[in-house]
Amino acid sequence: MAKKPQRGARNRDANPRKFKKKTSPLVIEKVEYVDYKDVDLLTRFMSDRGKIRGKHLSGNDVQQQREVANAIKIAREMGLLPYARRVASAGRQGRGRDGDRRGRPADVDARDTSTAPVEETNLENDDVMADDQVEVAAVGAESEEV
Repeated sequence: MAKKPQRGARNRDANPRKFKKKTSPLVIEKVEYVDYKDVDLLTRFMSDRGKIRGKHLSGNDVQQQREVANAIKIAREMGLLPYARRVASAGRQGRGRDGDRRGRPADVDARDTSTAPVEETNLENDDVMADDQVEVAAVGAESEEV
């Protein structure tokens, strides 16, 4: 039986491109303890949608990544960090599997905001103003009679 060739050694030799390993922000800022209350530091290890970035993207080693992930999870539980964020993106209008516009007619846009906003009227304040004006008119009429 022939031995299987080692994948790692062969792939390293086949890829001539060398890359520099990213340095972690924890090493740059000389952070000794990753605190769950340090929201600014923890958000640097999260994506714009609120996901925890991988160690290759952030530059952490395994132990640092574990500490960061645990601190983020604790901060989420405490309500300091969101579990997920909504990101508004243009062009979310895709075609469904059948090629239709997800069951909508072609001329209807789900995000149509062309209608003018409706003015809010506060009826209670209008009623109070009307009552005050009536009282003022009544007081004024009494003073004229005297």
